[in-house]
Amino acid sequence: MPEPGPLSGVKVMVIDDSNTIRRSAEIFLLQAGCTVILAEDGFDALAKISDHQPDMVFVDIMMPRLDGYQTCALIKKNAKFHATPVVMLSSKDGLFDRARGRMVGSDQYLTKPFTKESLLKAVAAHVRRRAG
Repeated sequence: MPEPGPLSGVKVMVIDDSNTIRRSAEIFLLQAGCTVILAEDGFDALAKISDHQPDMVFVDIMMPRLDGYQTCALIKKNAKFHATPVVMLSSKDGLFDRARGRMVGSDQYLTKPFTKESLLKAVAAHVRRRAG
């Protein structure tokens, strides 16, 4: 029986319109012991967030209908999820995107394609901050 990972029991929501990104994030997170909630866009995420109450959220910036900035802003405007860490995912690594992410309340910015290590490090950093 493997030891429970340091991220065991952490609930993480991954919002991305790319099935590939969702699946790879899910595999990395499940291997670390996280519980994973997947959403394919902002509307899907907002419909699921209240039921699942994730400990943190990864959201892709470029999505149809409701983009990552709008999704993050809506999550942060909800009193129940205001303190939930939101990490923006983007294939663009621009200063403007980072600044815009901060303006809507995101806690971190991760460039795609992310590695297992960078994804888990982001989860660990925010979960530790919350627990401490």
